[in-house]
Amino acid sequence: QVNLVESGGGLVQAGASLRLSCTASERTLSGYGMAWFRQAPGKEREFVAALKKSAGSIRYADSVKGRFTISGDNNKNTLYLQMNSLKPEDTAVYYCAAGRVIVSSMTQESAYYYWGQGTQVTVSS
Repeated sequence: QVNLVESGGGLVQAGASLRLSCTASERTLSGYGMAWFRQAPGKEREFVAALKKSAGSIRYADSVKGRFTISGDNNKNTLYLQMNSLKPEDTAVYYCAAGRVIVSSMTQESAYYYWGQGTQVTVSS
């Protein structure tokens, strides 16, 4: 069982930056694919970004390309999501996920079986 704990959410104004962190209970970055998903009020959860270090693969949703950066620190068992130029439409609960995904499935929610509880990000206009 892998436990994931997100942190770093908050309330910011449009154009600001936030960095989300996801700390895992064990070494996941070396062998797992890890990702960020988000769910806005009244909407389905959607893919944001994914990282599979062992394959050297990174994926981003089109809506965040150029603004968000996913990275990981193996020594700290921590996944990050640097979010710049935030927009009101980025407002959502952000979830960290992990799983033994294959590269072709990195953007698919169903490929991940460990999930954190989520952290709220609110961007005001």
